[in-house]
Amino acid sequence: MATPLQGREIRLKSRPHGEPTPDNFETVTVSVPEPTEGQVLVRNHFMSVDPYMRGRMNDAKSYVPPFKLGEALDGGSVGQVLRSRSPDFKEGDFVVGTGGWREYAVAPAKHYQKADPSVGPLSAYLGVLGMPGMTAYVGLLDIGKPKAGDTVFVSAAAGAVGGVVGQIARIQGCRVVGSVGSDAKVKHVRDDLKFDAALNYKAAPIAESLAKACPDGIDVYFDNVGGDHLEAAIGLMNNHGRIVLCGSISQYNATDPAPGPRNLGLAVGKRLTLQGYIIMDHADRRPDFLRDMGQWLREGKVKDVSTVVDGLDHAVGAFIGLLRGDNTGKMLVRLAQDA
Repeated sequence: MATPLQGREIRLKSRPHGEPTPDNFETVTVSVPEPTEGQVLVRNHFMSVDPYMRGRMNDAKSYVPPFKLGEALDGGSVGQVLRSRSPDFKEGDFVVGTGGWREYAVAPAKHYQKADPSVGPLSAYLGVLGMPGMTAYVGLLDIGKPKAGDTVFVSAAAGAVGGVVGQIARIQGCRVVGSVGSDAKVKHVRDDLKFDAALNYKAAPIAESLAKACPDGIDVYFDNVGGDHLEAAIGLMNNHGRIVLCGSISQYNATDPAPGPRNLGLAVGKRLTLQGYIIMDHADRRPDFLRDMGQWLREGKVKDVSTVVDGLDHAVGAFIGLLRGDNTGKMLVRLAQDA
């Protein structure tokens, strides 16, 4: 009898209070089961760590169930099918799904989609061709509705979503302003992503810097941060402006409720639209997204930017670093060294 395949996975050991620490996690080695009818066995090449995962570590009701203590975490992953018991995939196919935080995953084939390496690198299916890219695409185009000549302000502009938002806004003919947390990231979004202006929110009060960067006001604000960024943007929004509420990373590790924007009343007189959204509600947009993003990548209009750390042993550190803003672009963990 063949020796069962062994693989490592990371489990949630305890729920973080405030900023997560390595003690909240544990790595265990498990026997990987054979796939049953309708399932596939996937060797993960890359896994994703994302800000939304912090909320799932709390025992609180949200749009996705919380992680369970003592069980493997899950998240975006891309890998190769080793064994298939489904007609949808054959051995050797590359697939993208939610089998992350482990070296091997066994799951129903319906939880995966094919990843075409000819469209972009496999890692891109967790970035510009994956959930972050589609979050940027749907949020900006369907909710922000930018028009040529609009001023678009993006917070967390060097992140996985914000960086793509800014590049799509440029394609739409907008003036793009980004907020980031370091001078190096200011240079990145201006020189590499071609934002028209960028500001380091740690160097001066955000409201003051933003007013200088947007002398004609803001038409679309893509909010990844919340807090003082949202308040500053509301103060500068033009009449009939649109605010896309994507995330509030400034508050994810907070132990006390954060105060809301003190100037929300301005939304009435300015006739603003503020809309939140969850990308899983927009699966119907995936074909259009893959068509457009694939073309933009081929034409060099959008860059695939990522920060890659190697090995499952460094996944927890990558996640903690993500919440501190250590990444530029998508934060990824490479699990297969031949990937």
